[in-house]
This record gives sequence, C-alpha cells and structure tokens, in this order.
Amino acid sequence: MSGSTFEEQIGYARAVVDDDWVHVSGTTGFDYSTMTIADGVVAQAEQCLANITAALAEADCTLADVVRVTYYLPDAADFEPCWPVLRRAFAEHRPAATMLECGLADPRMRIEIEVTARRRPRAGHGG
Repeated sequence: MSGSTFEEQIGYARAVVDDDWVHVSGTTGFDYSTMTIADGVVAQAEQCLANITAALAEADCTLADVVRVTYYLPDAADFEPCWPVLRRAFAEHRPAATMLECGLADPRMRIEIEVTARRRPRAGHGG
C-alpha cells in the first residue's frame, strides 16, 4: 500500500508480490504525501516513476528489475516529451513496453504507468 486514498476508495494495492514477481498497479503522477498532481506530463511521468520506485523498494526491487512496462496516456502526443525521463529510468535494463492512448480516471492525469518486475537474487540475500 502506498498511502494513496485511491487504494482505499477503490479497493486495490499499489503492488502485489507473488513469489519472485512484483505487479505494480497503474500508477499516476499524484504525490501521495499531498495528494496533488503537477500540470505537465513530464513532471507527472517523473512522479509516476518515483511512486513506482517506492513501491518496488518495498518489495526489494528496483527499476532495473522491471521486465514489462505499460504506458497509458489520454493524448498520444504527450508520450514523446516523456521519452528522456523514461530513457533515464529504463535505458540500461530495457523492459518490454507498450503505450496505449486511452481515457484515465481523472482529467488531471496525463500519464499512468504500470510495471511488472522480477525479483532477482542479490549478493548477501541468499542467491
């Protein structure tokens, strides 16, 4: 659980750990500490990744463990401005990726990102 009020209101978890797999729910650019969201898509993408990074850390993972990412945007033209942010996050460990143009739950949301990660043995962690 991330502390997002949406998790309680809707009835879901930010992330679910299933053995070596970590499934992170679609994550938007809300800053969950203040429940505010930036106007710009790039700032929202950065906050999405910060929220995802925090969820993965709870499951002993990082963005380097992500094997699948799906991007959801109401306006496909907003995707390309996000590429530098996404490249910083995933360029070294490139996950399979899909981008979909679709409506999101709140008109302030400009991007939503969902990931699946696989936990790998770490030095000093039994593997």
